[in-house]
Amino acid sequence: MAAHTTATPTPASTGPATATPAGDAATTTPTTGAPVAGTAASTATAAPPVWNDPAHDVDTRVSALIAAMTVEEKIAQLFGVWVGASAEGAEVAPHQHDMEEPADLDALLPAGLGQLTRPFGTAPVDPALGALSLARTQQRITAANRFGIPAVAHEECLAGFAAWKATAYPVPLSWGATFDPDLIRLMARAIGTDMRSVGVHQGLAPVLDVVRDARWGRVEETIGEDPYLVGTIATAYVQGLESAGIVATLKHFAGYSASRAGRNLAPVAMGPRERADVVLPPFEMAVREGGARSVMHAYTDTDGVPSAADEELLTGLLRDTWGFGGTVVADYFGIAFLKTLHGVAGDWADAAATALRAGVDVELPTVKTFGEPLRHAVATGRVPEEFVDRAVRRVLRQKVRLGLLDAGWNPVPPALEGADLDDPAALRGTVDLDTPANRDLAALVADRAIVLLGNDGTLPLTRPRTIALVGPHADRPTAVLGCYSFPVHVGTQHPDTPVGIDLPTLREALEREFPGVRILTAPGADVDGADTSGFADALRLARDADVVVAALGDRAGLFGRGTSGEGCDAGSLTLPGVQQRLLDALLDTGTPVVTALFAGRPYALGRAVGEAAAIVQSFFPGVAGTTAMAGVLSGRTNPSGRLPVGVPRTPDAQPATYLSARLGQATDVSSVDPTAAFPFGHGLSYTAFDWGDLTVGNDTGTTDGEFRLAFRVRNTGEREGTEVVQLYLHDPVASVVQPVQRLVGYARVPLRPGEERRLEVTVPADVAAFTGLDGRRVVEPGELELRLAASSGDPRLTARVTLTGPARYVDHTRRLHARITPAATPPH
Repeated sequence: MAAHTTATPTPASTGPATATPAGDAATTTPTTGAPVAGTAASTATAAPPVWNDPAHDVDTRVSALIAAMTVEEKIAQLFGVWVGASAEGAEVAPHQHDMEEPADLDALLPAGLGQLTRPFGTAPVDPALGALSLARTQQRITAANRFGIPAVAHEECLAGFAAWKATAYPVPLSWGATFDPDLIRLMARAIGTDMRSVGVHQGLAPVLDVVRDARWGRVEETIGEDPYLVGTIATAYVQGLESAGIVATLKHFAGYSASRAGRNLAPVAMGPRERADVVLPPFEMAVREGGARSVMHAYTDTDGVPSAADEELLTGLLRDTWGFGGTVVADYFGIAFLKTLHGVAGDWADAAATALRAGVDVELPTVKTFGEPLRHAVATGRVPEEFVDRAVRRVLRQKVRLGLLDAGWNPVPPALEGADLDDPAALRGTVDLDTPANRDLAALVADRAIVLLGNDGTLPLTRPRTIALVGPHADRPTAVLGCYSFPVHVGTQHPDTPVGIDLPTLREALEREFPGVRILTAPGADVDGADTSGFADALRLARDADVVVAALGDRAGLFGRGTSGEGCDAGSLTLPGVQQRLLDALLDTGTPVVTALFAGRPYALGRAVGEAAAIVQSFFPGVAGTTAMAGVLSGRTNPSGRLPVGVPRTPDAQPATYLSARLGQATDVSSVDPTAAFPFGHGLSYTAFDWGDLTVGNDTGTTDGEFRLAFRVRNTGEREGTEVVQLYLHDPVASVVQPVQRLVGYARVPLRPGEERRLEVTVPADVAAFTGLDGRRVVEPGELELRLAASSGDPRLTARVTLTGPARYVDHTRRLHARITPAATPPH
């Protein structure tokens, strides 16, 4: 472990000096970069080296630097080291992970370092002291290598910045439930701003995997089961993160969520059309429209080819076709897995060569194959140096664009500017990553993400005398947190450390929401336990109450330590443990039961679908999640969330999504019915909406044209509400089998009571494209149905239109969106 130091950070320009050409590295002092006798020393007035001079363009700077580097120095930029920030503000220390030995920083740093892995997300550390620790480490890194190149620091940010005391936002499945890209863009910018303020450069988010099997444990990390919804929401997140100066990382490229039987890190059985039309479009959109600067390869193999070894995917498609110019980073330990799990590499050097050739630029989380094995492989000719040069060029371009190579770069981040860095104790508590503004934004996302699945009129609750709050999530603070929130992902390994953020329980939220109402609480059962001894108390409370709120769902965790999360896959979609039995027993009491779900995936709810007074679905809604749930129950919030994944009717019909073809629907020749109890896009409101007056500007268009529609939506209820208009395309006859319908556009439409709005819809023919028999994306002539719908199961208006002209082939530059916009106000 490297010795800690208490040196105060200084601007990087005071450390690195002009480097000598490659091959003359011995003429500099490797620990400081200071010139020694016999070299041309820089002076305070000398011009900076080309690579440190922002007056030159990026490629000129990068080329000059690469020309001056040794092979060892180039390779050093291609890996990270897993570290943990010091709780005292000293330098980071290498992280001991059960899969690898900790790296020797003293041995590595003279050649440089590409990345620092999760300095804030490895152990609880006060944010200000973590920022100081990172700054001191960056000073050490820049002083140790002769070019003064800092490392890129990356962190997880799937549910907010994964750092102690940082706001835990709703998980991505909740982002999808909002159907609100603008809101998610704002959230991402807030997350990115917090990360940048403490010295972080890259965020490992968003996840663009499209749900193919809801049993997969990482469903909570996804945005939904529809590629268009995933693409638009993820692109907005990327735009927000990038606007804050954080490098967004698209993951997992590609097909991770399509693993067999929904098992984590399992082989993928997927044909080229499913890959092209379902899995890849969200990535394509986020690269083209989002401006993402990094992509992370997936763990899985598809048809025998691991993603980390897939040159056609990582270079041919991503770079050569889509024009992606950023970095491809390894999923953690993914390059080593080419040897240990996939068996396509004979040794570590072979694994490094395979990944590097395919297009992987950076090994994460720590050095294994891109260290000595790669150096030896280059020295012996097993790996051409040109592959190293190609990767390091991408890495250095990114560092230049981040400003890390500019003369005068300072490792002190914005959050510590002006602070006394020689007094770490005084810094403690001075950086707030859970501000009121953050929490307000998290609350808004949670409010818009909660989905009212069913309601017989019991909701909103009107001053009940007694509420029986029953279930494992009745009084559990972490019920609202996903697997990648810091308290779950890291905090559980430090049980003596406080959670660090305020997490009101549902009991506390209901007590605030319903002052004066008796709220009686009993857990009834654990989330995944088999013990039913708590049923008796729960049922006694239920019989004596005016209404029951059954707080059920998941416990997020890692690798089997939860019921949802990475490595927490499900054998079926029955509620975990004995929760379904508890729910059924509550229904038997005769007291109205409101089922309130805090979960990471959709579950079959059995009798509750038809017998519960109401069902309210949330997907790990974050710090304000219980308050948001209470607001929906009281009616303070009119729910406007829509399902990003269908809720199954039966627990054993997976894999099944609404994007199925005709053969995937219920039939008389199979005993398994995959029909959802609540379909994709479904969600109720406390008001009502009437749709009508559809006009079709043209019911015939060419394969390179567009269709124009218009219709009106009116709020016919007595309170303000938001309708979520969804546009689905149905292609009844195509040259290859198509899903019965697929989402091609959507819009949130807020309306006051009695308010009416006319909407215009523009549908380019390009959105009808699919991958044809010859593997090319084609727009075919023929009839189409454009279904304006409240959900995939609730079409309200249908326009039948015809495409004419020749079949037209399109590529990644095609038009991706059908637009739904307010109609222009006619002149008076």
